[in-house]
Amino acid sequence: MATSTRHITEPDVSPDERDALKLWIVLSRAHGAIGDRAAAHIARYGMTLAEFGVLESLHHKGPMLLGEIQRGLLVSSGGVTYLVDRLERRGLVRRDAFPDDRRARLAVLTAEGTAFVRRVFPEHAAAVHAAMTGLTPEEQRVVTGLLKKLGLGAAHGEAVAGRADDGGDTPQQDDAA
Repeated sequence: MATSTRHITEPDVSPDERDALKLWIVLSRAHGAIGDRAAAHIARYGMTLAEFGVLESLHHKGPMLLGEIQRGLLVSSGGVTYLVDRLERRGLVRRDAFPDDRRARLAVLTAEGTAFVRRVFPEHAAAVHAAMTGLTPEEQRVVTGLLKKLGLGAAHGEAVAGRADDGGDTPQQDDAA
């Protein structure tokens, strides 16, 4: 019986680079696990997380141009059109003319869409909360601040000065994190 031996080599990187690589792996796995739980909840309604993200954005922010939705959800322009088309066919969203530009369209929740989000959003918030229970509420706040700082640093290619645990919600932080 032949046995297989694996030769493990350590990467030729500095300890700081090794730590950064480990963080990337752990962060990716955590994102995947939490995303899977959130997606499983929304799939019960025959919908994807991206579709629900459109509905949630419209519910919390009101009518939006497709480009605004695109930037908020980090999808392509074709992707947001596809998502809005699917939601429109389900009767949850409609497109209205934009008063300042006849070429532009606003995505607007229909009455059915509003009722759907009001019914499902509390359940979804509970599902996401349950996925986060590996951390205490205080740990969640600290991690939120650290990840915002990490996102800003990655977006700007540099370390970000200041407190990591401020939990601030400035638009720049939200866009970069």
